[in-house]
Amino acid sequence: MLSSILTTSFFLGAVFASQSSPSVVCVAGQCLEGYTNTTIGATLSASGAATSLLLLPGEYTSTTNPALLHQLLTSSSASIAGSPGFDANASLPLNLALQPGVAVYPQANYSGQATFAQLPSTPSNSTSKISPSSLAISSNVWIAVSGSSNDRIIFWDSVPDASQLPTGASGLSQLLDIQSSACSPQCAGAGVCSAAGTCTCPPGFNGTSCETCSPGFFGPTCQACPADCASCDDGMTGSGRCLEPLITNAPSTCNCLNGVCGADGTCTCNAGWTAGTNGTACAKCATGFFLNSDGNCEICGLGCTQCADGSGDCISCKSGFTQNANDRTECIAAQATTSTGTVCPDGSFSNGTACAPCSPLCQTCAGPTSNDCIICGAGKYSFNGNCVGTDGNGVCDGSALVADNNKHECDACPSKCTACQYPSFNVASTVDQVQCTGCLPGFVLSKGQCIESCPSGTFLDPKDNVTCTACDSSCGSCAGSSTFCLTCANNQLAASGKCVASCPSNTFSSSGQCVTCHPDCATCSGSSFNQCTSCPADRPVLTNGRCLPTCSKSQFFDKTSSTCQSCDASCSSCTGTGPSNCLACSSSSQVLRGGTCVSASCSSNTSVIAGLGLCLSDLVVVPPASSTKSGTPLPTITGIDTPISNSNTTTVVKRPLQWWEILLMALGCAFIFVVFLMCWRRRMRKRRAAATANFAAAKNLNHSRSWRYRLVRFGEKLFGHRKGQRWMVPPEHGDIKMDKLRVAEEARFERDLEKTRIAEDTRHERDMARLRDSSLRHNREMEKFINSYEYTRAGSSRAPSPLPSLRDYDGDRHSHKASSKGSDRGHITNDLAEQSLYSQVTGQPRKAPEPRQPIRNPADLLPSRFSSPTTYSSWLTPDPPAMPVHSAPTPAQEYARSVVQSAQPPSPPQRGAYWLQPTTTGESRNPFLR
Repeated sequence: MLSSILTTSFFLGAVFASQSSPSVVCVAGQCLEGYTNTTIGATLSASGAATSLLLLPGEYTSTTNPALLHQLLTSSSASIAGSPGFDANASLPLNLALQPGVAVYPQANYSGQATFAQLPSTPSNSTSKISPSSLAISSNVWIAVSGSSNDRIIFWDSVPDASQLPTGASGLSQLLDIQSSACSPQCAGAGVCSAAGTCTCPPGFNGTSCETCSPGFFGPTCQACPADCASCDDGMTGSGRCLEPLITNAPSTCNCLNGVCGADGTCTCNAGWTAGTNGTACAKCATGFFLNSDGNCEICGLGCTQCADGSGDCISCKSGFTQNANDRTECIAAQATTSTGTVCPDGSFSNGTACAPCSPLCQTCAGPTSNDCIICGAGKYSFNGNCVGTDGNGVCDGSALVADNNKHECDACPSKCTACQYPSFNVASTVDQVQCTGCLPGFVLSKGQCIESCPSGTFLDPKDNVTCTACDSSCGSCAGSSTFCLTCANNQLAASGKCVASCPSNTFSSSGQCVTCHPDCATCSGSSFNQCTSCPADRPVLTNGRCLPTCSKSQFFDKTSSTCQSCDASCSSCTGTGPSNCLACSSSSQVLRGGTCVSASCSSNTSVIAGLGLCLSDLVVVPPASSTKSGTPLPTITGIDTPISNSNTTTVVKRPLQWWEILLMALGCAFIFVVFLMCWRRRMRKRRAAATANFAAAKNLNHSRSWRYRLVRFGEKLFGHRKGQRWMVPPEHGDIKMDKLRVAEEARFERDLEKTRIAEDTRHERDMARLRDSSLRHNREMEKFINSYEYTRAGSSRAPSPLPSLRDYDGDRHSHKASSKGSDRGHITNDLAEQSLYSQVTGQPRKAPEPRQPIRNPADLLPSRFSSPTTYSSWLTPDPPAMPVHSAPTPAQEYARSVVQSAQPPSPPQRGAYWLQPTTTGESRNPFLR
């Protein structure tokens, strides 16, 4: 209730009530002395101060000018008293601002006794009467006020003088609403936006914007479901009808299945039921009953003490009974006979010597009393061994069982029934006609049966919350009464319990029902708050399916187009188009005059106060010095227009740097660089000195550190020294120099020797690899050739050649072709790189083509080292020189050498360029003639 939250507070101090005495009014940075009736803000005072100050809204710190204001703000005895809506304390920094809400002043320029309306915490549809001449509105808050034409006017900024508002905003009379603009998105109609920017929901509402009802609440106001309902038709569009009654003593609460829980937590089973093997009460059929196909306990046949579930076949019979061979569900009694063998008829029994009549209650019996009945008489039924009668509904006397005309026994009701009966009982009634009259908690009664919920076309009668009653014929479904339709027949729509042809206003059609729109909407296409198609008067702005109470700050609502239109650029907020409908000005140098923003033209060097919309000079009347009021001049107050002295504060002045300042900065940087470089050199010298000391210690070159030596070292560190000579350092001895030279030369020689050795090893390895490759290739070719030659000799038809085998031949030129690896194969391989035997004997080169031997299949021959043909030209290629390998010459070689020596040619013979001259030697030593 806005009327309940409006509070009135009187501002203490006579200085604010009239212009009888001058006052000092201050904003941050400026104070003005004069006469004023303004009451907005707070009064600052301190003991010993010349005067108290009226502080207007703003932020004040310990450095705020002028000196008078600074003196009171920083005083240890400072105290502050706020006007209505202002809650301030004297601690710094001081942020003096209006609390969330609106302060209403009866006079212009925020004068007079103000009333303050706080931002409500719960929504309210009530209004409050006001007669404002000025309004102070806190930041992020807007208010809705009714004007003279009953138009809804939205104010976002403070109004210093209501008479300067445009014509359409005159005659403000009622405060309709106060809302915070800090929430995004805006709250629904039920929610209230707090200053922190969150929607505060009343009880029963839920959602980030308070747009829905909490579970268990229904309707536009989200009222609670009925107390006796576990669940109801809840939600913003729900009807509140009870969907599930509240069950206080359900069987499950006391671990019971087919019984009723008592107040003490015990379960009373229905007739025919007992505790199950798993401990659940009333979970299986008692002795003498069996479980039939319908899930009910049915009594066993006559004479049966125990029967099987499902079929009901008798398992054991009473004494004197035997199982009926034709009907296994029955046990029949033996026929009574006398001692003489006479068979007793029905209605009698044998007393031994004769047949005696049964009790009138028995049809057949085994004794004289009614307890001896086997089959009870007409209208009587067996119950616990007795024959009992029934009432008009077929219920056995003294029990909750009903009569079974076929079994002549009292039978149990269906499992979920607490009581049952026949609709019209007679001797022709059968057990399938039994109807329940009471149900276990949690079940409802429909057409004589206990079921879990009412079937379609019926409703739960609210009189007992047990009986399902049929709906009216006009309803497809109903609730609460037979005529309150939820759905209708004949393609009609259900609206508020009635069947109509079309949905009324503020509803929409859904599944045969007319569902009420969200309370924010006038008309809608769905139940959500963002499915509005038109809006009510208190929320006229339709945006993205939502109905909002106002446009944004720089817009106004155009009733003609029902849209938001932008204000003029000069207006901060407005009531219509153009510059003459402003409610506040967007420029800080303008004020409102007749709905138009004009230049402020403030006097006394003042400016427009932020958030108040007027000049400081408009609040304070300063009389001219030549004509003061009543001839009394304004009192002189020190520090009212002087800034804070330099002793109390430091003023930072920004100016460009002078050239000499830039030069000093550059020199300073250069000096820092030089110092860094010197430190780096000193560190390097220390490292070199340490290395020298280590070398001297290794060579035993240390000498005494006399004061002269240390002085020289200090001078070298301070002034430096030549690269090749130190100051005042005694020359080294000759033996030291020689030692140094020798050590250096030895080191150089060892380095060169190591390099040479590595190079020689590398080259030797490379040459040896080439030699091995060439030797292997040559050996393969020689073996091929020799093999071919031997094959030719072996295959010739002539006598064996007197020439020696080439396998014994070892030429002079390649006799060194032994394997470099020391294998024996090199010693037996003959070198044929010289001329052929024909060329050596005749001195002429071979004219015929060089013979090529056919390649034979190695598998057909004995293993041989020669596997491919070889040409003569292939072993004419010279091989790299190698160390000669000397072996004993063959006889042919010795003879050839002797011939060559006897000829003694003038020059060394060339290959194939000489003739062997025959010589008479007497007894020839030619081995070829042997």
